[in-house]
Amino acid sequence: MALDCLELRSGPAPATTIIILHGLGADGHDFVPVCEAMDLSPLGDVRYILPNAPERPVSVNGGYVMRAWYDVFGFGAGHPEDDAGLRASQAEIDALIARERQRGIAAERIVLMGFSQGCAMTLMTGLRHGERLGGLVGLSGYLPLAPTIAAERHAANLATPIFMAHGRDDDIVGIDRAVASRDALQALGHTIEWHDYAMAHSVCMEEIQDIQNWLLRVLAR
Repeated sequence: MALDCLELRSGPAPATTIIILHGLGADGHDFVPVCEAMDLSPLGDVRYILPNAPERPVSVNGGYVMRAWYDVFGFGAGHPEDDAGLRASQAEIDALIARERQRGIAAERIVLMGFSQGCAMTLMTGLRHGERLGGLVGLSGYLPLAPTIAAERHAANLATPIFMAHGRDDDIVGIDRAVASRDALQALGHTIEWHDYAMAHSVCMEEIQDIQNWLLRVLAR
């Protein structure tokens, strides 16, 4: 695998995999506490894959090298998007999904989840993936390359359940951008469960509980 990953398991025989994609400048360790806080025992054993994004110069931060799924030219809508970087990371995440399939995990038992840039990559990859996934969880992010999604989304994931959540006080990715992404996906027929919280660009315990409840529901056997 090209991506370095942290791996956690809730038991010896995982039948469900959750791939969690961190945000700009973070790494896979960021979401270990979230994995530990969720009780998904009704689903059986769960494998958590927490990959580290590649290190690259990030334009919005003066070219400083940090972990990033793609380059960022400015915060907020209206800035150019790093098409090549987004698509390269999509291929890397697709490779993680393929590896889980080779390990015997059914596609519909694989969930993509991500925060901020990781949310963008969750939606970017999950909606284009060629097999029906178990669900997509997008936190404090947005839909990248939005003008292309209608043509590029794969029929396999038209009905895949999507959970989107955002902080009402987010000053990095404004909630208006997330709402616009939600509305664009709903207009294309995608089913979104939406939550917003009194928080900034972060994760809160109420949100983790809502994610847990949603996963238990959409992955119920």
